[in-house]
Amino acid sequence: MPRIPPVPEADMNAEQRRVFDAMIAGQRKAAPIGPLAVAMHHPPLAETMSALGLVLRFNSSFPPRLREFTILLTGRYWDCQFEWASHEAEARKAGLSDMSIETLRAGGSDFAAADEQAIHDYGMALLRRHFAPEDTYQRIVALFGVAGAVELTGLIGYYAMVALMLNAAEYEIPAGMKPPLPRQPESRESRG
Repeated sequence: MPRIPPVPEADMNAEQRRVFDAMIAGQRKAAPIGPLAVAMHHPPLAETMSALGLVLRFNSSFPPRLREFTILLTGRYWDCQFEWASHEAEARKAGLSDMSIETLRAGGSDFAAADEQAIHDYGMALLRRHFAPEDTYQRIVALFGVAGAVELTGLIGYYAMVALMLNAAEYEIPAGMKPPLPRQPESRESRG
């Protein structure tokens, strides 16, 4: 049971019901799960997260392979089992190579595709150091333009928020599924 349980449909207040119904009737066509289920405790947040997620995931200018690469990179950084479990199959379907997936899973940093390497280096600079060096940023701009750099930064930030929401809630992967990510050395378990 997650630390922050989903709001039972029968117990929803009017605002929660409105947001819930909008998700079912909208582009998602499904009840909120994962971070959106957690966010339903604060309906304006759930509604805003849903809208931003639709822009970044379903209306992205990035090819699906690179979008899913970025999501897995961010989920791996945050040790977010649910985020990884939700996106690994999507990444494969989008054409991300097994080698890239396994390198991300292991927390590796060397990728054969130049666009994946650039995204990795940019994303890790932002996540680890909170800033991207000029040369790293310029590689992203050269590949995707300024608008692409903005969107990529938003994608990393959004999925960092998703991972933190899921981790804070201790949101579980589906029953019977083995955790897809090994813990990284700097994870909370190794810090005591």
